[in-house]
Amino acid sequence: MALQLFARGSRSLINPRTTAGAQFKSTLSLGTPSATGVLQGQAGRLCSTASTGGLWRGTSTSSSSSSPRSRAVCLGRIAVGAALGVGTAVLFQSFHSGSMTAMAFTLDLDSATGDWEKTKDHLLSLSVKDRRQKYRTPSFVPLEDVEVWTPTAGGSKPSYYDRNEKLDQKICVYSGDITKLEIDAIVNAANNSLLGGGGVDGAIHRAAGPLLKKECSSLHGCETGQAKITCGYGLPAKYVIHTVGPIAQGGVGKAEQTALRSCYRNSLIAATDNAARSVAFPCISTGIYGYPPEQAVHQALATVREYLDEHHDKLDRVIFCVFLPKDKELYLQNLPLYFPGPPAETTVRSKL
Repeated sequence: MALQLFARGSRSLINPRTTAGAQFKSTLSLGTPSATGVLQGQAGRLCSTASTGGLWRGTSTSSSSSSPRSRAVCLGRIAVGAALGVGTAVLFQSFHSGSMTAMAFTLDLDSATGDWEKTKDHLLSLSVKDRRQKYRTPSFVPLEDVEVWTPTAGGSKPSYYDRNEKLDQKICVYSGDITKLEIDAIVNAANNSLLGGGGVDGAIHRAAGPLLKKECSSLHGCETGQAKITCGYGLPAKYVIHTVGPIAQGGVGKAEQTALRSCYRNSLIAATDNAARSVAFPCISTGIYGYPPEQAVHQALATVREYLDEHHDKLDRVIFCVFLPKDKELYLQNLPLYFPGPPAETTVRSKL
């Protein structure tokens, strides 16, 4: 027999002491006995947990919370949450935080009129599996499908850095669309306004949806060499780290070198500060900003190498995302200079 749960109420359903708020209706149909059992079981466990403390703001934490009436109210709230598509994990988190605002929240990643703060909070609370239902990209590339670059033994050129075995399996060179990477964070080669532009900047904004621009507008721009982090919204990436590279059309001097290295380092800091363990970089400043790719690759690799030496335990993967074949070749040629492999095996022959 299908279980039909009907709820009608206002904010008073979320907090019995509050009467203001718009009313809503929800109907939950669970057509199988197994589904009904799951809901009842989850609800029972959640409500049992609830009896040890107040679930909602303003509710009492006295022993009356385990009364039949309060248990029925609890079950009703769970039913409403389930009807609105709120997962058990979100419900449980809401119980402990004292808020059920997520229950009445409608996610719309295609509208510029949405509340970016609520959307961000909601998306960041979801598991990867649940977020996949929200992607605006037609396809995505999970991290396990990105091939790891492995240093070869006995490089032909002397390396700039000593070998660090802890950094093996941490570097990737990926040829493809950075907006499709399902990782913790992708880096956006942005302009100072952070409001979108051409190239990779425009591609990221288009794929993420209009709420990315709304959050970016709250950041009031970004200085060259700095980095600021936002939600990824409709992207498979959880976060977008926006950094502004130097303009080098008049030549590359010490200021441009320092600024470019700052882009990479500050982006890595933003990633680790937000517990992002995988991050992908585009080729920063090598497009219309005019930084020669054959020089930029050295600033990128040196900065990433030095940061990983200090914080190898905080990052699992750094991906260099390239678009042009010549950029891929530049990274593959120069990676051994910064991430050398083991020495070549030598064979000792005895003289007869």
